[in-house]
Amino acid sequence: MKKAVYLMKMARRLFFSIFALAVIILITVYVIEPEYAYVPPEKKLKSDSAISIAQKNNASGFDVWGKTITQQEADQLRQTQNGRELLSPDHGAIEVNQSLLQLGRKAFYQETFGNEVFLTDIMGIVDGALTIPNMMKAILQLKGQGTTNLQVELAKDVTIGNKFFKKGMKIDTGIDVPKGAYAPLGMPVKLSEGRMKVGISCAACHATVDRETKRVIEGAPNADLNVGLIMALATNSAAYFTHAQIEGLTQYIKNLDRTVVTSDGNTEPLPDPEAIEKAVDETFVKWPQGNFDSTIDMKSNPSQIPDSFTLGDHPYGWSGFAMAGPFKGLSTFSQNVHAQNSDSLSQADVSKELFGMDKEVYLGTILQNAANPKYRFDPKKGQKPSEFFATVDPTPGSPGVNELIPSPTFPKVSLIAPDGLLASSPGYRVWEQINGISAWQNTIVPPKPEEQIDSRTLALGKTVFQRAGCIRCHAGDAFTNNRIISVKDIGTEPSRCNRQVLLSKFR
Repeated sequence: MKKAVYLMKMARRLFFSIFALAVIILITVYVIEPEYAYVPPEKKLKSDSAISIAQKNNASGFDVWGKTITQQEADQLRQTQNGRELLSPDHGAIEVNQSLLQLGRKAFYQETFGNEVFLTDIMGIVDGALTIPNMMKAILQLKGQGTTNLQVELAKDVTIGNKFFKKGMKIDTGIDVPKGAYAPLGMPVKLSEGRMKVGISCAACHATVDRETKRVIEGAPNADLNVGLIMALATNSAAYFTHAQIEGLTQYIKNLDRTVVTSDGNTEPLPDPEAIEKAVDETFVKWPQGNFDSTIDMKSNPSQIPDSFTLGDHPYGWSGFAMAGPFKGLSTFSQNVHAQNSDSLSQADVSKELFGMDKEVYLGTILQNAANPKYRFDPKKGQKPSEFFATVDPTPGSPGVNELIPSPTFPKVSLIAPDGLLASSPGYRVWEQINGISAWQNTIVPPKPEEQIDSRTLALGKTVFQRAGCIRCHAGDAFTNNRIISVKDIGTEPSRCNRQVLLSKFR
């Protein structure tokens, strides 16, 4: 009898211990929200990149609104009052030191500025046929060998346009996994609100894995990243409709049962979720691998993902939009993805000027089919989309769901903030991470070509390059004349020219 009572007491204690442990784990998950992003150690870099680390260790000095001041010049300037004022943060001086470079490299690989909410909870990139469990299965099957193209089994049948993707078939994602790693490059994973969420950092597009060694090449573009297909497989890729070939929402309205009250008190219908989803998917699936559309003009004009070997490569924007700010405008350019391209909700306040679309219609279109029910807008509940969004917004006080700070001119744009917003995480000074990324990018160098080319061929190529007139624009060590060339002179991508006209409307 005593033994039975003892066993019952022990069982009760064990139960409460397990229960308490479960509560602690739940609290930890919901409060601490653990996350992981792969940052390659030096031994996992291709040898050329490893050499550049030594160069980075010697990088120091200041950037003053794009003007580089070496450490030696800074030491001389500190001897005068005017010089000390010039090197003050109050005058826009940014000290480039090891602390800033380390912060920049870490942010390059790890920082999402919160875009996992838009990509996972709203767009649903891992809620459709492409899933986290199947991605992890594909990574484990590599057995640590790494890959430049993670092939993932689809979790269900799906038809996009005239293409049928069968459950179990493996698709080319173009996602890179370094040798010895068990996580994708540039895709931080976070456990939040009881859900596994995936975001993207700079490294997803602007770093890659060497095909032979499977080591990381920092700054090289991921030339086979299948962005279009990955987004087309999302359950709510319509949330990214401003990057697709969409002439307007009228053609996707099937009935007048699903309406919203607009900003001026009128009533407008929302597009049919399935109809607009189908149209957006059909656009995205046509994007070539290694290409991405970074313009928000409701036109599909993807271009090749650029490299991040940025030193001497200014101006960084094809239109000149990143012509001002620290590091010759590189910080303005670098933050564009997070302030504009990874959170469509951030454009809600200027949707009328950009797209001729009322803010409520714009928000309703993006949120009506959100992957996570928490963020899904239901027009039948009688709320305005903006009122609903305010109840679930993870970043109240700033536009969208990313970690963004409205500039003093917002919603109007400026040279320093071409979208009126500044990407910056809590706990850091404004643009501290962005400036770190810019400073670090300026220290990385491309690997040396592995092909052995004879001197005669090189001389011939140089002669042709000069005779063809390429040298007029592609001059100097960085192969640029550091000037903005008119689209009319280049004669390509006319739709990009239209976007600049659109942006000028609300400057």
